[in-house]
Amino acid sequence: MSYKDVFYFVAMCLTISQEKKNRQIIEARLKQDDIDWEFVVEVSTGHYVFPAMYCALKREGFLTYLPQELINFMEYVADTNRDRNTQIISQAKELNTLLLSHNITPIFIKGTANLLAGLYSDITERMVGDIDFLFSSQDYPKAIQILKEYGYCKTEDKNEYFSPWSKHYPRLVKEDKIAAIEIHNVLLVEEYRDVFNYGFIKKNIQIVNGVSLLSFSDKLNLSILAFQINDDGFYYKTISLRNAYDVFLLSKKTSAKNAVSTLAKLMHPTNCFLATCYDVFNKIDSLEYHKNKKATAYLHTFKSQFTKPKTTRIRRFIIKKYLGVKISVTLVYKCIVYKQYRIWLFHYVKDIKTLKRNLKKILLQN
Repeated sequence: MSYKDVFYFVAMCLTISQEKKNRQIIEARLKQDDIDWEFVVEVSTGHYVFPAMYCALKREGFLTYLPQELINFMEYVADTNRDRNTQIISQAKELNTLLLSHNITPIFIKGTANLLAGLYSDITERMVGDIDFLFSSQDYPKAIQILKEYGYCKTEDKNEYFSPWSKHYPRLVKEDKIAAIEIHNVLLVEEYRDVFNYGFIKKNIQIVNGVSLLSFSDKLNLSILAFQINDDGFYYKTISLRNAYDVFLLSKKTSAKNAVSTLAKLMHPTNCFLATCYDVFNKIDSLEYHKNKKATAYLHTFKSQFTKPKTTRIRRFIIKKYLGVKISVTLVYKCIVYKQYRIWLFHYVKDIKTLKRNLKKILLQN
């Protein structure tokens, strides 16, 4: 199997419980007994959808087509992830209760929010790194203080001077808790913070079992923007199957096409991601997108990565260099204009020098 074959196989596997045509395609392929399972594991784990794929295959009774050794491994991973997510849900509810007791309302976002909302048929499906929540600019510093007093602290490699353009406060951890927490007062990188922010989403907040969450439409947009904008997916014209699977599930709750239309300034990157979802999940109706020349060109470039790997590597190298230069130029400008950037840069350079001195001491001792 080629990388393209495996990629589309994994993507369609995620949808077989909801999409009859994809179920038929996957079952027919499984019956051929020619699946490169090692490659499938590599691609699905790389996209953080291995547990979700396992759950889908299990629900549809397709595990009988898999090697027993692979099933055993899948069950181990699934059990581990289920236990982790159970603890994350409990931790999130505890945090919600704590903050509400101080008259502060956290809005849970990303993977943890989807778990709390019951988006998945099985909580095992979603791989979650940490607990993210959003606060108003007024509550943001209060939340940080309360959580620190409750025992959450920065990881050892973080200092007090985190970058001014960061989307969240430095990650905090608590000794007896499984997940780190990320406290946000913004959702996107600096360039687009005025487009999709707390003010935009607060009017459509939904409350589920006492927990505040984004509306389904805003959840869908954030799932796209977190990859397209924050992770530069729009530049590279790639896709994250984890984010795409969330978009697929959310498209069953709200109109995806209408959702991406609510962000005029960001409609192009959101619509292009939706177009890619439509393609990789085999033209599902709920993932219909705005068909236009820009989306067609984007899809053409996306598909070329499967047929022109050398060209793709060169293009990604150029994009990486471009983004590096862009960040450097922006940083220089910000340091000239804004005092908080100069303060951050001073402490950053100071920390680098300290790190080098400590490293030199260790090397000399050895």
